[in-house]
Amino acid sequence: MGDVLAGIHATWEFDTDSVLIRFERGIRTPKLFQSLRERRIPYAALSSVTLTPGKRGTVVLRAVPRAGADPLVEAASGQLKEGCDPYRLVLPAEREVLAEYYADELRALLDPGAGESADRFLVAAPEAPMNFKAYDGRASFDGERISFRWSWTGASSAKWKAGDQSFRASELAGIVWRSPEALDGYLRLVPRAAAPVDHRTGGSLGDLHGPGGCGDADGGAPAGVPAGPPAATADQDPAAVLFGLGYGPVHESLPFAAAVLESVRRTQPAPAASAPVLVNAGRRDPADIAERIHHLGELHQAGLVTDAEYSAKKAQLLAEL
Repeated sequence: MGDVLAGIHATWEFDTDSVLIRFERGIRTPKLFQSLRERRIPYAALSSVTLTPGKRGTVVLRAVPRAGADPLVEAASGQLKEGCDPYRLVLPAEREVLAEYYADELRALLDPGAGESADRFLVAAPEAPMNFKAYDGRASFDGERISFRWSWTGASSAKWKAGDQSFRASELAGIVWRSPEALDGYLRLVPRAAAPVDHRTGGSLGDLHGPGGCGDADGGAPAGVPAGPPAATADQDPAAVLFGLGYGPVHESLPFAAAVLESVRRTQPAPAASAPVLVNAGRRDPADIAERIHHLGELHQAGLVTDAEYSAKKAQLLAEL
């Protein structure tokens, strides 16, 4: 389209095959947006587009990403607050007609398979090297290896006994990121040796998100995956670092988790269906299922999904409850 749509905290620049989202650096801009700076989102990575009334005389244009298309969204697993959703563009209400025009234009560019999960990441992950300070140590990632260096003031005796840790992304099955805005936030790495083989068809465990809403995620290890010793908690697990008290904030730890997740999936030796990447696996939240079904219904009404595809996908989503 070659057009530019400026909103609050972000500007969307439309190209022939993607939209470039540039985030402002102002003091009122969420820190996550400032950390991301800009993101190029291929239209093939989107499942739908919505336009809804916002707060205090605004409207919200939102491009809904396909499941499995964006490592940042996969790592967040439904835990981001609404105001930190990088796919939302807030505009003054008087620009609603213009926003509706761009919403229609985007809908016309969606892929016929937009309602299906992506079989690979279509949005680029944040670039390494990266690092952040956790409550009990410092985490760093050079693009291939993740390292945890323990802090003498915060690390448990179990972590001190285990010593500083180093993991190759190629040796991992996935990650679990629990928002630092939850009661017990952490980043946990899941070694491949501990991960079960999923023989289901139609997607990987990486497609399963925790409950929506920041701080409401399950936070435990992926189903069937031991996180170190039996009943080990994150403060005792040498493959995890703790958040809290200003340590591991969202704008530092989430991009880090997304970069690690992308590297893990890229270095998987087998197809995802037989050796899935695990991301916060667990029981699906009914509210999340309802939202997915609602979006599926919109695609069906728009003629982008056939009756048979709609019925099959709806049954699949209901089965995840």
